Amino acid sequence: MTSDNQQGTQTPDTHGGQCHCGAVRFEATLSDGFRSIRRCTCSYCRMRGAVAVSAEMGGVKIIEGEDVLTSYRFNTREAEHFFCSRCGIYTHHQRRSNPNQYGVNVACLDGMSPFDFAEVPVTDGINHTRDTGKPARLAGVLRFIPEEPA
Repeated sequence: MTSDNQQGTQTPDTHGGQCHCGAVRFEATLSDGFRSIRRCTCSYCRMRGAVAVSAEMGGVKIIEGEDVLTSYRFNTREAEHFFCSRCGIYTHHQRRSNPNQYGVNVACLDGMSPFDFAEVPVTDGINHTRDTGKPARLAGVLRFIPEEPA
């Protein structure tokens, strides 16, 4: 999948995105396309409910609205979660598991929805690898099974 960047050229794995109200607009270059899609069981991700994909540090460029972005850190304060101060939508976060990566909210990417994916792996964020010293663990798989049209 490709999208136009600011210069109007096509770039693989680069997608435009925005928050719900459009005040924050960004461009994300995904590290591994949509193969990195995931959810997490930590308390914040569980409540937020977003599906995220990976972008390397520098792979998220704020095009418009940097002044309305705000951030939130909790617990270890290592991960930084960014969201629009107007509409409250989470756009991306700097990962705790890999501080050189961002997680990008799939629902904010132009033309994408978390419901575009039949299965989304769910990582065990309750027993985070940085806390346990053990390898990251899959907690389960989130499945979307659409109803048949009536």
